[in-house]
Amino acid sequence: MGDMDLLPEDEQIIVGTVRDFVDREVRPVARELEHADTYPRALIEQMKELGVFGLAVPEEYGGTPVSMPCYVLVTEELARGWMSLAGAMGGHTVVAKLLHRFGTEEQRRRYLPRMATGEIRATMALTEPGGGSDLQAMRTVARKDAGDYVINGSKTWITNARRSGLIALMCKTDPDATPAHKGVSILLVEHGPGLTISRDLPKLGYKGVESCELSFEDYRVPAEAVLGGVPGAGFAQMMKGLETGRLQVAARALGVARAALEDSLAYAQERESFGKAIWRHQSIGNYLADMATSLSAARQLTLHAAREADAGHRVDLEAGMAKLFASETAMRITLDAIRIHGGYGYSTEFDVERYFRDAPLMIVGEGTNEVQRNVIVRQLIERGGL
Repeated sequence: MGDMDLLPEDEQIIVGTVRDFVDREVRPVARELEHADTYPRALIEQMKELGVFGLAVPEEYGGTPVSMPCYVLVTEELARGWMSLAGAMGGHTVVAKLLHRFGTEEQRRRYLPRMATGEIRATMALTEPGGGSDLQAMRTVARKDAGDYVINGSKTWITNARRSGLIALMCKTDPDATPAHKGVSILLVEHGPGLTISRDLPKLGYKGVESCELSFEDYRVPAEAVLGGVPGAGFAQMMKGLETGRLQVAARALGVARAALEDSLAYAQERESFGKAIWRHQSIGNYLADMATSLSAARQLTLHAAREADAGHRVDLEAGMAKLFASETAMRITLDAIRIHGGYGYSTEFDVERYFRDAPLMIVGEGTNEVQRNVIVRQLIERGGL
Protein backbone atom coordinates (compact mmCIF):
# COMPACT_ATOMS: atom_id res chain seq x y z
CA MET A 1 0.00 0.00 0.00
CA GLY A 2 1.84 3.06 -1.29
CA ASP A 3 0.16 5.47 1.13
CA MET A 4 2.43 4.29 3.93
CA ASP A 5 5.41 5.76 2.08
CA LEU A 6 4.07 9.24 2.82
CA LEU A 7 4.52 8.65 6.56
CA PRO A 8 7.76 9.22 8.49
CA GLU A 9 9.66 5.99 9.14
CA ASP A 10 8.64 5.63 12.79
CA GLU A 11 4.96 5.86 11.80
CA GLN A 12 5.46 3.35 8.98
CA ILE A 13 6.77 0.95 11.62
CA ILE A 14 3.66 1.51 13.77
CA VAL A 15 1.30 0.77 10.87
CA GLY A 16 3.38 -2.27 9.88
CA THR A 17 3.33 -3.59 13.45
CA VAL A 18 -0.46 -3.32 13.59
CA ARG A 19 -0.75 -4.99 10.16
CA ASP A 20 1.39 -7.91 11.37
CA PHE A 21 -0.71 -8.20 14.55
CA VAL A 22 -3.90 -8.32 12.43
CA ASP A 23 -2.52 -11.00 10.08
CA ARG A 24 -1.06 -13.12 12.87
CA GLU A 25 -3.56 -12.76 15.72
CA VAL A 26 -6.84 -11.29 14.45
CA ARG A 27 -7.74 -12.77 11.09
CA PRO A 28 -7.41 -16.41 12.24
CA VAL A 29 -9.93 -15.91 15.08
CA ALA A 30 -12.22 -13.05 13.96
CA ARG A 31 -14.87 -15.23 12.31
CA GLU A 32 -15.22 -17.49 15.34
CA LEU A 33 -15.29 -14.60 17.85
CA GLU A 34 -17.75 -12.67 15.74
CA HIS A 35 -20.25 -15.49 15.29
CA ALA A 36 -20.10 -16.27 19.01
CA ASP A 37 -20.50 -12.50 19.70
CA THR A 38 -17.61 -12.89 22.16
CA TYR A 39 -15.81 -9.93 23.69
CA PRO A 40 -12.22 -10.12 22.33
CA ARG A 41 -10.45 -9.75 25.71
CA ALA A 42 -7.14 -11.28 24.61
CA LEU A 43 -6.96 -9.13 21.47
CA ILE A 44 -7.78 -5.96 23.43
CA GLU A 45 -4.95 -6.80 25.86
CA GLN A 46 -2.56 -7.16 22.92
CA MET A 47 -3.75 -3.82 21.52
CA LYS A 48 -2.92 -2.25 24.89
CA GLU A 49 0.57 -3.71 24.73
CA LEU A 50 1.03 -2.40 21.18
CA GLY A 51 0.16 1.09 22.43
CA VAL A 52 -2.92 1.45 20.21
CA PHE A 53 -4.89 3.21 22.96
CA GLY A 54 -2.18 5.85 23.37
CA LEU A 55 -1.98 7.00 19.74
CA ALA A 56 -3.83 10.25 20.52
CA VAL A 57 -2.24 10.90 23.92
CA PRO A 58 0.72 13.34 24.15
CA GLU A 59 4.10 11.97 25.26
CA GLU A 60 4.06 13.96 28.50
CA TYR A 61 1.06 11.83 29.58
CA GLY A 62 2.60 8.55 28.48
CA GLY A 63 1.24 8.26 24.97
CA THR A 64 2.77 7.81 21.52
CA PRO A 65 1.02 10.52 19.50
CA VAL A 66 0.85 9.93 15.74
CA SER A 67 -0.24 12.04 12.80
CA MET A 68 -3.85 11.80 11.66
CA PRO A 69 -2.88 10.00 8.40
CA CYS A 70 -1.03 7.40 10.51
CA TYR A 71 -4.06 7.04 12.77
CA VAL A 72 -6.29 6.54 9.72
CA LEU A 73 -4.03 3.78 8.35
CA VAL A 74 -3.79 2.05 11.77
CA THR A 75 -7.60 2.10 12.02
CA GLU A 76 -7.88 0.70 8.49
CA GLU A 77 -5.57 -2.19 9.40
CA LEU A 78 -7.57 -3.05 12.54
CA ALA A 79 -10.87 -2.91 10.63
CA ARG A 80 -9.40 -5.08 7.88
CA GLY A 81 -8.95 -7.76 10.53
CA TRP A 82 -12.21 -7.22 12.41
CA MET A 83 -14.16 -3.99 12.35
CA SER A 84 -15.13 -4.38 16.01
CA LEU A 85 -11.50 -3.92 17.09
CA ALA A 86 -11.36 -0.52 15.38
CA GLY A 87 -14.60 0.29 17.20
CA ALA A 88 -12.97 -0.56 20.52
CA MET A 89 -10.53 2.34 20.12
CA GLY A 90 -12.65 4.82 18.15
CA GLY A 91 -14.51 6.71 20.88
CA HIS A 92 -11.48 6.30 23.13
CA THR A 93 -9.38 8.32 20.71
CA VAL A 94 -12.00 11.05 20.38
CA VAL A 95 -12.16 11.42 24.19
CA ALA A 96 -8.34 11.51 24.40
CA LYS A 97 -8.25 14.33 21.85
CA LEU A 98 -11.07 16.18 23.65
CA LEU A 99 -9.15 15.97 26.93
CA HIS A 100 -5.90 17.07 25.33
CA ARG A 101 -7.49 19.99 23.48
CA PHE A 102 -10.11 21.20 25.96
CA GLY A 103 -9.50 19.54 29.34
CA THR A 104 -8.13 21.25 32.42
CA GLU A 105 -4.62 20.24 33.47
CA GLU A 106 -6.14 18.33 36.38
CA GLN A 107 -8.48 16.44 34.04
CA ARG A 108 -5.59 15.57 31.71
CA ARG A 109 -3.42 14.28 34.55
CA ARG A 110 -6.26 12.28 36.00
CA TYR A 111 -7.19 10.40 32.85
CA LEU A 112 -4.67 10.59 30.01
CA PRO A 113 -1.82 8.51 31.52
CA ARG A 114 -4.20 5.62 32.25
CA MET A 115 -5.91 6.04 28.88
CA ALA A 116 -2.53 5.79 27.12
CA THR A 117 -1.95 2.31 28.55
CA GLY A 118 -5.56 1.24 28.01
CA GLU A 119 -6.03 0.75 31.76
CA ILE A 120 -8.90 3.22 31.37
CA ARG A 121 -10.82 2.99 28.15
CA ALA A 122 -13.10 5.87 27.27
CA THR A 123 -16.25 6.33 25.24
CA MET A 124 -18.54 9.19 24.37
CA ALA A 125 -22.29 9.33 25.00
CA LEU A 126 -24.18 11.52 22.54
CA THR A 127 -27.11 9.65 20.97
CA GLU A 128 -30.46 9.46 22.75
CA PRO A 129 -33.35 7.05 22.11
CA GLY A 130 -35.53 9.75 20.46
CA GLY A 131 -32.79 11.97 19.06
CA GLY A 132 -30.55 10.03 16.70
CA SER A 133 -28.25 12.45 14.89
CA ASP A 134 -30.21 15.51 16.16
CA LEU A 135 -27.90 16.34 19.06
CA GLN A 136 -29.62 19.61 19.94
CA ALA A 137 -32.84 17.71 20.71
CA MET A 138 -31.22 15.97 23.67
CA ARG A 139 -33.19 15.55 26.87
CA THR A 140 -30.40 14.46 29.22
CA VAL A 141 -30.11 17.26 31.75
CA ALA A 142 -27.55 18.04 34.48
CA ARG A 143 -28.96 20.46 37.06
CA LYS A 144 -26.77 22.39 39.49
CA ASP A 145 -27.23 21.34 43.11
CA ALA A 146 -24.85 22.94 45.60
CA GLY A 147 -21.38 22.21 44.15
CA ASP A 148 -22.54 19.24 42.07
CA TYR A 149 -24.41 18.46 38.89
CA VAL A 150 -27.28 15.98 39.15
CA ILE A 151 -27.82 14.11 35.86
CA ASN A 152 -31.08 12.58 34.60
CA GLY A 153 -31.72 11.12 31.17
CA SER A 154 -30.76 8.27 28.87
CA LYS A 155 -28.36 7.54 26.04
CA THR A 156 -28.28 4.72 23.50
CA TRP A 157 -25.87 3.03 21.05
CA ILE A 158 -22.95 3.73 23.38
CA THR A 159 -20.04 1.55 22.26
CA ASN A 160 -17.87 -0.07 24.95
CA ALA A 161 -20.13 1.39 27.65
CA ARG A 162 -19.81 -1.53 30.09
CA ARG A 163 -16.04 -1.73 29.88
CA SER A 164 -15.19 1.97 29.61
CA GLY A 165 -13.96 3.57 32.80
CA LEU A 166 -14.66 7.06 31.46
CA ILE A 167 -17.70 8.36 29.60
CA ALA A 168 -17.70 11.80 27.94
CA LEU A 169 -21.39 12.62 28.39
CA MET A 170 -23.04 15.30 26.31
CA CYS A 171 -25.95 16.87 28.18
CA LYS A 172 -27.77 20.12 28.89
CA THR A 173 -26.44 22.05 31.87
CA ASP A 174 -28.67 25.02 30.97
CA PRO A 175 -31.90 23.76 29.35
CA ASP A 176 -33.23 27.32 28.92
CA ALA A 177 -30.23 28.71 27.03
CA THR A 178 -30.81 30.38 23.65
CA PRO A 179 -29.60 29.32 21.21
CA ALA A 180 -29.98 25.80 22.63
CA HIS A 181 -26.40 24.71 21.88
CA LYS A 182 -25.09 27.32 24.33
CA GLY A 183 -26.57 25.28 27.17
CA VAL A 184 -24.75 22.05 26.30
CA SER A 185 -21.74 20.72 28.21
CA ILE A 186 -19.58 17.59 28.18
CA LEU A 187 -19.33 15.97 31.61
CA LEU A 188 -16.59 13.46 32.42
CA VAL A 189 -18.49 10.62 34.04
CA GLU A 190 -17.34 7.36 35.66
CA HIS A 191 -19.44 4.36 36.65
CA GLY A 192 -21.23 4.83 39.96
CA PRO A 193 -24.60 5.00 41.78
CA GLY A 194 -27.29 6.43 39.56
CA LEU A 195 -25.75 5.19 36.28
CA THR A 196 -27.27 1.98 34.95
CA ILE A 197 -26.14 0.17 31.82
CA SER A 198 -29.59 -1.14 31.09
CA ARG A 199 -28.93 -3.50 28.21
CA ASP A 200 -26.65 -4.50 25.35
CA LEU A 201 -28.33 -3.81 22.02
CA PRO A 202 -28.62 -6.74 19.59
CA LYS A 203 -26.99 -5.84 16.27
CA LEU A 204 -26.80 -6.97 12.64
CA GLY A 205 -23.01 -6.78 12.71
CA TYR A 206 -20.35 -5.05 14.81
CA LYS A 207 -20.38 -8.01 17.17
CA GLY A 208 -18.15 -8.74 20.14
CA VAL A 209 -17.96 -5.14 21.33
CA GLU A 210 -21.00 -4.07 23.31
CA SER A 211 -23.30 -1.19 22.34
CA CYS A 212 -25.51 -0.25 25.26
CA GLU A 213 -28.33 1.83 26.63
CA LEU A 214 -27.39 4.07 29.58
CA SER A 215 -29.80 5.45 32.17
CA PHE A 216 -28.93 8.29 34.54
CA GLU A 217 -31.13 8.74 37.61
CA ASP A 218 -30.01 11.48 39.98
CA TYR A 219 -26.39 10.69 39.15
CA ARG A 220 -24.07 13.17 40.89
CA VAL A 221 -20.79 14.56 39.65
CA PRO A 222 -18.80 17.49 41.04
CA ALA A 223 -18.75 20.73 39.03
CA GLU A 224 -15.10 19.95 38.15
CA ALA A 225 -16.38 17.15 35.90
CA VAL A 226 -17.27 19.70 33.19
CA LEU A 227 -14.76 19.28 30.36
CA GLY A 228 -12.51 22.34 30.47
CA GLY A 229 -14.17 23.58 33.66
CA VAL A 230 -16.55 26.00 31.93
CA PRO A 231 -20.15 24.88 31.19
CA GLY A 232 -21.84 25.73 27.89
CA ALA A 233 -18.94 24.90 25.57
CA GLY A 234 -19.87 21.24 25.00
CA PHE A 235 -21.47 21.55 21.60
CA ALA A 236 -18.47 23.26 20.01
CA GLN A 237 -16.10 20.84 21.79
CA MET A 238 -17.97 17.78 20.52
CA MET A 239 -18.23 19.12 16.97
CA LYS A 240 -14.42 19.28 16.95
CA GLY A 241 -14.27 15.77 18.42
CA LEU A 242 -16.58 14.45 15.73
CA GLU A 243 -14.14 15.52 13.03
CA THR A 244 -11.80 12.86 14.45
CA GLY A 245 -14.71 10.45 14.91
CA ARG A 246 -15.80 10.76 11.30
CA LEU A 247 -12.28 10.19 10.03
CA GLN A 248 -12.14 7.10 12.24
CA VAL A 249 -15.42 5.79 10.80
CA ALA A 250 -14.18 6.49 7.26
CA ALA A 251 -11.01 4.53 8.07
CA ARG A 252 -13.07 1.62 9.41
CA ALA A 253 -14.99 1.59 6.13
CA LEU A 254 -11.67 1.50 4.23
CA GLY A 255 -10.57 -1.51 6.26
CA VAL A 256 -13.77 -3.48 5.70
CA ALA A 257 -13.78 -2.61 1.99
CA ARG A 258 -10.13 -3.58 1.63
CA ALA A 259 -10.69 -6.95 3.29
CA ALA A 260 -13.59 -7.58 0.90
CA LEU A 261 -11.47 -6.60 -2.11
CA GLU A 262 -8.48 -8.71 -1.03
CA ASP A 263 -10.68 -11.78 -0.44
CA SER A 264 -12.35 -11.22 -3.82
CA LEU A 265 -9.06 -10.90 -5.69
CA ALA A 266 -7.77 -14.11 -4.12
CA TYR A 267 -11.00 -16.01 -4.81
CA ALA A 268 -11.23 -14.75 -8.42
CA GLN A 269 -7.78 -16.19 -9.14
CA GLU A 270 -8.47 -19.58 -7.51
CA ARG A 271 -12.00 -20.16 -8.76
CA GLU A 272 -12.49 -21.35 -12.31
CA SER A 273 -15.59 -21.44 -14.47
CA PHE A 274 -15.97 -22.31 -18.12
CA GLY A 275 -12.31 -23.31 -18.22
CA LYS A 276 -10.68 -20.15 -16.89
CA ALA A 277 -10.12 -18.19 -13.67
CA ILE A 278 -13.23 -16.09 -13.06
CA TRP A 279 -11.33 -12.77 -13.01
CA ARG A 280 -10.80 -13.32 -16.76
CA HIS A 281 -14.58 -13.13 -17.30
CA GLN A 282 -15.22 -9.50 -18.11
CA SER A 283 -18.16 -9.10 -15.73
CA ILE A 284 -16.04 -10.22 -12.74
CA GLY A 285 -12.96 -8.33 -13.93
CA ASN A 286 -15.03 -5.14 -14.18
CA TYR A 287 -16.27 -5.56 -10.62
CA LEU A 288 -12.72 -5.94 -9.34
CA ALA A 289 -11.45 -2.94 -11.33
CA ASP A 290 -14.28 -0.73 -10.04
CA MET A 291 -13.87 -1.96 -6.45
CA ALA A 292 -10.15 -1.14 -6.45
CA THR A 293 -10.70 2.25 -8.09
CA SER A 294 -13.41 3.39 -5.65
CA LEU A 295 -11.42 2.11 -2.65
CA SER A 296 -8.36 4.08 -3.78
CA ALA A 297 -10.50 7.20 -4.21
CA ALA A 298 -12.03 6.76 -0.76
CA ARG A 299 -8.62 6.33 0.85
CA GLN A 300 -7.22 9.45 -0.83
CA LEU A 301 -10.24 11.50 0.23
CA THR A 302 -9.82 10.28 3.83
CA LEU A 303 -6.07 10.91 3.89
CA HIS A 304 -6.62 14.38 2.44
CA ALA A 305 -9.01 15.20 5.29
CA ALA A 306 -6.53 13.73 7.78
CA ARG A 307 -3.70 15.91 6.46
CA GLU A 308 -5.91 19.00 6.57
CA ALA A 309 -6.81 18.20 10.20
CA ASP A 310 -3.12 17.93 11.08
CA ALA A 311 -2.51 21.32 9.45
CA GLY A 312 -4.91 22.79 12.01
CA HIS A 313 -7.72 23.48 9.57
CA ARG A 314 -11.40 23.03 10.27
CA VAL A 315 -12.36 19.78 8.52
CA ASP A 316 -16.05 19.18 9.17
CA LEU A 317 -16.59 19.42 5.39
CA GLU A 318 -13.62 17.20 4.47
CA ALA A 319 -14.23 14.63 7.23
CA GLY A 320 -17.92 14.56 6.34
CA MET A 321 -17.10 13.89 2.69
CA ALA A 322 -14.61 11.18 3.63
CA LYS A 323 -17.07 9.45 5.95
CA LEU A 324 -19.91 9.71 3.40
CA PHE A 325 -17.91 8.47 0.42
CA ALA A 326 -15.89 5.77 2.22
CA SER A 327 -18.95 4.24 3.89
CA GLU A 328 -21.04 4.19 0.72
CA THR A 329 -18.03 2.73 -1.12
CA ALA A 330 -17.63 0.00 1.51
CA MET A 331 -21.30 -0.92 1.22
CA ARG A 332 -21.02 -1.30 -2.55
CA ILE A 333 -17.71 -3.18 -2.41
CA THR A 334 -18.96 -5.68 0.19
CA LEU A 335 -22.03 -6.40 -1.93
CA ASP A 336 -19.90 -6.87 -5.05
CA ALA A 337 -17.66 -9.21 -3.05
CA ILE A 338 -20.71 -11.41 -2.43
CA ARG A 339 -21.51 -11.40 -6.15
CA ILE A 340 -17.95 -12.49 -6.95
CA HIS A 341 -17.98 -15.27 -4.34
CA GLY A 342 -21.37 -16.53 -5.51
CA GLY A 343 -22.91 -19.01 -3.05
CA TYR A 344 -19.82 -18.90 -0.84
CA GLY A 345 -20.36 -15.19 -0.33
CA TYR A 346 -23.63 -16.04 1.42
CA SER A 347 -22.02 -18.69 3.61
CA THR A 348 -21.12 -17.98 7.23
CA GLU A 349 -18.03 -20.16 6.68
CA PHE A 350 -16.53 -17.29 4.65
CA ASP A 351 -15.78 -13.77 5.89
CA VAL A 352 -17.53 -11.98 3.04
CA GLU A 353 -20.98 -12.02 4.65
CA ARG A 354 -19.47 -10.45 7.80
CA TYR A 355 -18.06 -7.54 5.81
CA PHE A 356 -21.50 -7.02 4.29
CA ARG A 357 -23.10 -6.93 7.76
CA ASP A 358 -20.43 -4.62 9.21
CA ALA A 359 -20.48 -2.07 6.38
CA PRO A 360 -23.90 -0.48 7.15
CA LEU A 361 -22.70 0.64 10.59
CA MET A 362 -20.41 3.21 8.93
CA ILE A 363 -23.38 4.55 6.93
CA VAL A 364 -25.48 5.24 10.04
CA GLY A 365 -22.78 5.69 12.72
CA GLU A 366 -21.19 8.99 13.80
CA GLY A 367 -23.98 10.94 12.13
CA THR A 368 -26.01 9.27 9.38
CA ASN A 369 -24.96 9.87 5.79
CA GLU A 370 -28.14 11.89 5.31
CA VAL A 371 -26.92 14.21 8.07
CA GLN A 372 -23.39 14.22 6.58
CA ARG A 373 -24.84 15.60 3.36
CA ASN A 374 -26.55 18.38 5.33
CA VAL A 375 -23.21 19.24 6.98
CA ILE A 376 -21.42 19.19 3.64
CA VAL A 377 -23.88 21.46 1.80
CA ARG A 378 -24.03 23.93 4.72
CA GLN A 379 -20.25 24.17 4.66
CA LEU A 380 -20.19 24.58 0.87
CA ILE A 381 -22.58 27.53 1.15
CA GLU A 382 -20.70 29.00 4.13
CA ARG A 383 -17.30 28.67 2.44
CA GLY A 384 -18.54 29.82 -0.95
CA GLY A 385 -17.73 26.47 -2.62
CA LEU A 386 -14.91 23.98 -2.43
